[in-house]
Amino acid sequence: MAGFAPDEEIELYEEIKFEPCVMCEHLDNRASFRISQIEDGDIICFQKSPPLEKEEDCRYPDVPSYLEYVHNRQIVHFRSLEKPKEDDFCLELSKIHTYDDVVERVARQIGLDDPSKIRLTSHNCYSQQPKPQPIKYRGVEHLSDMLVHYNQTSDILYYEVLDIPLPELQGLKNLKVAFHHATKDEVVIHNIRLPKQSTVGDVINELKTKVELSHPNAELRLLEVFYHKIYKIFPPNEKIENINDQYWTLRAEEASPFSPFLSFFLGNILNMSASLVSIIYLQ
Repeated sequence: MAGFAPDEEIELYEEIKFEPCVMCEHLDNRASFRISQIEDGDIICFQKSPPLEKEEDCRYPDVPSYLEYVHNRQIVHFRSLEKPKEDDFCLELSKIHTYDDVVERVARQIGLDDPSKIRLTSHNCYSQQPKPQPIKYRGVEHLSDMLVHYNQTSDILYYEVLDIPLPELQGLKNLKVAFHHATKDEVVIHNIRLPKQSTVGDVINELKTKVELSHPNAELRLLEVFYHKIYKIFPPNEKIENINDQYWTLRAEEASPFSPFLSFFLGNILNMSASLVSIIYLQ
């Protein structure tokens, strides 16, 4: 039936189950079906007996290892995060591949020497978009964890190539700051990358090296803006780790000589507005 030579030595295995996990046991060729507990409908797999010296060279030397491969095989469609609607390439991977296995395969595919510069983002099955937050460095154990979104499984992953290794980047805070020039009608977006323990003062000092000021001694201030309304003026000693620039706009501008008074006045106005809302609600 198999087309093997009559004297070919074969190995027999019983495939007990394939889902949810593979269970496959070796059968003794000399034992009867009764002793091996083989019944109608049972599945018997066979293969040539691999030479001992070549067994290590085989990717899947026996039936159980091949069934594990088939069971965990996963075709993943990789898309550049910059072009989330277009497949860039596909890779045949295993659901039990580790985080390191996956980024190494991606790096090899795109010709990148350092896999730690690869950052992956999972797919949102409901919005059909990348998830807002990327996968942290070794933040998941296996490929299967990257592909699960609630109770659904995707076959899409997004990737991006960073300018520094991801473990180093995760120790930094990246803020997108809109700088409004004092005398020019222009807004320039700057990406400020600093250690997470840095302060707003550090952000301002870094920003001064990137922007054109109206005069050398000009001071800057950082504001939190939402729908063109100022909600907060950051003090220079505030830590940047908890500043959120995803929902709020960070605005930097030159501070006028009256800024301390304006900050105090603005703070009082905001507090009064909140009090008025409370009073109206109570009435």
